[in-house]
Amino acid sequence: MSQREVNAIVGRLSLRPPQTESLAKLASAIEASPAMLLPNRDAAEVAAILHTLKGLFPTLQDFERDFPSMCFALATGVGKTRLMGAFISYLFQAHGIKHFFVLAPNLTIYDKLIADFTPNTPKYVFRGVAEFAAYPPEIITGDNYEERAQALGDLLSPVTVNIFNIAKITSEVRGGKAPRIKRLSEYIGQSYFDYLAALPDLVLLMDESHRYRASAGVRAINELRPLMGLELTATPFVESTKGPVPFRNVVMDYPLARAMEDGFVKEPAVVTQRNFDAKNMPPEEVERV
Repeated sequence: MSQREVNAIVGRLSLRPPQTESLAKLASAIEASPAMLLPNRDAAEVAAILHTLKGLFPTLQDFERDFPSMCFALATGVGKTRLMGAFISYLFQAHGIKHFFVLAPNLTIYDKLIADFTPNTPKYVFRGVAEFAAYPPEIITGDNYEERAQALGDLLSPVTVNIFNIAKITSEVRGGKAPRIKRLSEYIGQSYFDYLAALPDLVLLMDESHRYRASAGVRAINELRPLMGLELTATPFVESTKGPVPFRNVVMDYPLARAMEDGFVKEPAVVTQRNFDAKNMPPEEVERV
């Protein structure tokens, strides 16, 4: 395992124990199955990777995609965005991977991710990573990728992080239409989607993936066929008419109870109001209270 790189990143980013454990699991998965880093794998090769990793992670049953995809289920408040920064730093330093595609579930988290991946912001995820000090990762977003496409060959940044809002992509593909990212760009002679899909080292990171796992937008994104998918969520299941359906690709499970035990999340307190009786109030007053 690339333990030296893992230890260096843990120290530089001051990772918490559950973040450290998650990063170590990613490193051990790649060590156990180096084919995870090979592009253009067929179904048999992906099945072989799954077979190897099932021996490593007892909770892993299926990738649930056409490419290796692992879910890291961490309670809210533990620091999933910082962990994304650690994954990117590790994959670049240990394995030379330079291209990443980050999916946000909605506009609020999309804007937050862009801020956290932008240098000199309060929660900058790469603070302390020496390799990114002079030339931080280039951030390309769902709003500026068409302009940034003009400069792709001139980027000095060692790493490119694409951040997109899956809700916007899903709205664009309603009615069977192609999303804007799949339309031809005059600057690169193909669509930005085709450019990404042709990269030999694209890694997909899915934030709060439980919110959009079954959406039309994700079905479109799956066609990128990345090297691997890394899902992060606090709730590793999707709701169905028959109740919650658990993810089958969980390799790290750090639920709220453990986060509270370890002191990363405060114990919830119930606040009540004396002589409160909702039956004696109109609905709008109950809502206001």
